[in-house]
Amino acid sequence: MLVESMSQGYDDKALTLVERSYDFAREAHGDTRRLSGQPYIVHPLATAYYLASMRLDPATISAGMLHDVVEDTQASLADVETEFGPTIKRLVDGVTKFAELRRRAGDPREADGDDRKKPDYTREQAENLRKMFLAMAEDPRVVIVKLADRLHNMRTLDVLREEKQRRIAADTREIYAPLAGRLGIAQLKWPLEDLAFKYLEPEHYWWLVDQLAEQLGSRQEFIDSMVSGLREALAGQGIQADIYGRPKHLYSIYRKLLRPEISMDISRIFDLFAIRVLTETEVECYQALGIVHSMWPPMGSRIKDYIALPKPNGYQSLHTTVVPANGRTIEVQIRTVAMHEIAEFGLAAHWYYKERGQSVSLPDTLTSWVKALTSWQQELGQDAADFVDTLKVDMFGGEVFVFSPRGDVIDLPAGSTPVDFAYRIHTDIGNRCIGAKVNGIMVPLNHELQTADRVEILTTKIARGPSRDWMSFVKTASARQKIRQWFKRQNRDDNIARGRDLLDHELQRLDQRRFSEVNLELLGKVAVNLHYKSLEDLLAAIGYGAQSAHGVVARLGLRNQPDDGQLPAEAPPTRQPTPGVQVMGVGNLLTRIASCCSPVLGDPIVGYITRNRGVTVHRQDCPRIRSEVERERLVPVEWGKQGSQEVYPVPVVIDAWDRDGLLRDIAAMMSDEQIGLSAANATTHKDGSASIRITVRIAGIDQLSRVFNRLEQIPGVRSVHREGANSRGTGRPAATV
Repeated sequence: MLVESMSQGYDDKALTLVERSYDFAREAHGDTRRLSGQPYIVHPLATAYYLASMRLDPATISAGMLHDVVEDTQASLADVETEFGPTIKRLVDGVTKFAELRRRAGDPREADGDDRKKPDYTREQAENLRKMFLAMAEDPRVVIVKLADRLHNMRTLDVLREEKQRRIAADTREIYAPLAGRLGIAQLKWPLEDLAFKYLEPEHYWWLVDQLAEQLGSRQEFIDSMVSGLREALAGQGIQADIYGRPKHLYSIYRKLLRPEISMDISRIFDLFAIRVLTETEVECYQALGIVHSMWPPMGSRIKDYIALPKPNGYQSLHTTVVPANGRTIEVQIRTVAMHEIAEFGLAAHWYYKERGQSVSLPDTLTSWVKALTSWQQELGQDAADFVDTLKVDMFGGEVFVFSPRGDVIDLPAGSTPVDFAYRIHTDIGNRCIGAKVNGIMVPLNHELQTADRVEILTTKIARGPSRDWMSFVKTASARQKIRQWFKRQNRDDNIARGRDLLDHELQRLDQRRFSEVNLELLGKVAVNLHYKSLEDLLAAIGYGAQSAHGVVARLGLRNQPDDGQLPAEAPPTRQPTPGVQVMGVGNLLTRIASCCSPVLGDPIVGYITRNRGVTVHRQDCPRIRSEVERERLVPVEWGKQGSQEVYPVPVVIDAWDRDGLLRDIAAMMSDEQIGLSAANATTHKDGSASIRITVRIAGIDQLSRVFNRLEQIPGVRSVHREGANSRGTGRPAATV
């Protein structure tokens, strides 16, 4: 099958090279079999076939055949270089996992078989991906080999256990499919997305397959009639075009079904099927568009010209949705044959044309993105997790396309601000930013950019540095990282003071105590546990944004005896089964949560024996416990380690500037976080401010802190704290947006 796919377009020299690589791989893998029972050589053979079907050059196809020999056999990179030269060796090296290279270098974590000493999966994956992306910056063919490898792995995923299927599918959806899309390789992007969809949401996947199967017969007949009529109309105008119909890909349909205005109603999807028209010239594309509209009325809001304004990955096409006489809607895509090559094969098309002595103009946005990977690594340092997180958010989440003053198209994640734009242009531009104009009008720096905005950054001559408030609204991980780096380089004493203030604020709003009331020895143990050399290092890290104050408070342990000098266990993860309460070490006793102080999982608590109602659980600092009770009725209680899903009512006070839609935004945020809201009361004041008291049902301190952070990001909100915290200080106000 591989030889047949290469029978056209490849010379005898190319075929010989690929055959040699096959012989080498077959001998290296020997009798090894995959979990499916197939000989292992089937996998590299399939990878090479996918690369050949995209018409990659012979070196890349050979690298696909050899991509696992270093990782899974006794063959070394030196062996590959000796047999096939430095280019194929470099490509194979780029897709070889970091752990395998470490094992061969004699790393004891890989040699002694002690799993406790091995890096965790997430860190290992980050290292592998960083290595691959850096190799990609030198030779982009590396990542095309990896994408082909991943496609065959996804197509043979059934033999793995469900947990591993989901893990691999999640990596595919988060990294590999967006990467294929970013490189413009639709031939890989769509099947990767559909396969990830199958394993991550199987119920929705098979439901959608059934829905489309019901419509396939009638839809195909309908499309065939439209294709026939359009071909005749174009020929009548002297336009020879290749026209065919095709169904849309499953995952793209599913994402549209999730939109609120569609709400999983498949009848409201306009482009389940599409007609594609391939012409010879760009002029004929626009002529064909006019003929399509003369035959069927268009939906005006659904005409898109990606020829005049290509996507950053180089995609060019005209899209229009038309309504034939029978009322069915259908999308028509019109592009030239050359545009189609780029749309299907993206970056891979470069080597196809180069191998034949031709050239193809790849978009600057695509080639510059590949080149930018090296500078990204230099800016982000050696932290692989930061590098991969930045890629996920910044490079794979681009949904807003804005213009620089020179007319360059810059893509950013939805919700990005002028500050994100400034740091995307250059770190120095971000550090010297003092203002912004969008479409010629001055806007605040937290202004949310929209597609087609023209953005101009106003700067000072000297880099005075970013504002700490920017961290509360920047969207991109790269901007956030660069802001942190700035403050990390600044005066250490300032960072320590800032960190102490932030920790004090978090302690007040979550635990109603001050920094000065915390056992410093315990804080020092938390610092060491978080891999800081001293408490000052920890505070400095909080100050410049590398460590969250909430994470420290959680480890400080709002637990049984917070100041006993013992380091508590790490806080339980959000949305996990929350424990009940144990009285004097015994569970299943009658307990209830006190309404006066509303303790929540993670608070230090104490029990009070009531008459006929069991034990009432209070926070240790509850005023009633301190002054109004009989001390002999107090008993030690603690949060249990196992139990059912429990949530606790927590009264919260929100101070904000009054505006239309404020309560709606608060309720929407609660819905996003899946937080129950059992009571709400709002009071407005003469100065235009408002006090909103709500009762939320919270699983624990971790979740409460995240809710506070989300609330403080709502425009107009000044501060958020638990009811009763006012006497101990409400903490710093949030930045008014």
